[in-house]
Amino acid sequence: MKSTQPAIQSKGSPALLKKILNAKYLYLMLIIPVVYVLIFNYAPIGGIVMAFQRFSPRDGIFGSEWVGLYNFQRFFESPSFFDIMRNTLSISLYSLIASFPFPILLAIMVNHCLLSHFKKAIQTITFAPYFLSTVLLVGLVTQVLSLRSGILNLILEQFGCERVDFMGVPSLFNDIYVWTGIWQTTGYSAIIYISALAGVDPTYHESARIDGANIWQRIWHIDLATIRPTIVIMLILSMGSIINVDFERAFLMQNPINLSASEIISTYVYKVSVATSRPDYSFGTAIGLFQNVITVILTLSVNKIVDKLTGEGMF
Repeated sequence: MKSTQPAIQSKGSPALLKKILNAKYLYLMLIIPVVYVLIFNYAPIGGIVMAFQRFSPRDGIFGSEWVGLYNFQRFFESPSFFDIMRNTLSISLYSLIASFPFPILLAIMVNHCLLSHFKKAIQTITFAPYFLSTVLLVGLVTQVLSLRSGILNLILEQFGCERVDFMGVPSLFNDIYVWTGIWQTTGYSAIIYISALAGVDPTYHESARIDGANIWQRIWHIDLATIRPTIVIMLILSMGSIINVDFERAFLMQNPINLSASEIISTYVYKVSVATSRPDYSFGTAIGLFQNVITVILTLSVNKIVDKLTGEGMF
């Protein structure tokens, strides 16, 4: 009996080629982002070996001395280790707890807004800050909180209060960092929840309204129940990146006065591996690898816990 496998393959190949040709413009559009990801995300993975070397640009990766886990040991025994980890985790946890509910609340509010013009205005106003560059955002925050000319200090002075150097008080750094981030990203983060809520069948709300359910009951039992899988996925992703604090914003807000609260893993890596007269690429790579390993462990752990509790894990 003759095999039909070659016939199936020969029949399937033209069909696949035809599908690709029909969507050729979409594939052409994908070329640039795919090349970008390959060059800047996948190609640098080979540099991980520097974490286990005493890397020298002159000798290169293949000629540098292997030192095993020495660079990791240096980081763990560093006098700054516990301060850096404390600052990173405190900012991350604060940011997660404070910022996670806001996009959900905004999405529900927009979804229940009956005036279309008002709904569009809310979305535009809340989404606009996301387009501000980090440099511009930090510049605005610095001007508003400036000790000499900041509008907030001018208001405090009008009420008879003393001026406060907000950017120079270490205990206020976390608050400034987190709430500026919430202001900038809430509108953008709400898009995915607004899209999920768009799939809610309006008849569910009509039936619940007829049965006497008030607005809060409908939000709890219909809206939140519908977008729960989306919330779970976003929570898993957020927990996985809990050790990755935005380098640009933290670095630009950093100054010698608030350094005790603003020095985090990413800014420390930049200073020891790049912004120094004697760059230590191996040490910086080791810290970055440690950070990524923790991220993977957290993502897998949180996903496993969520999957056990709700059955709605990512994988």
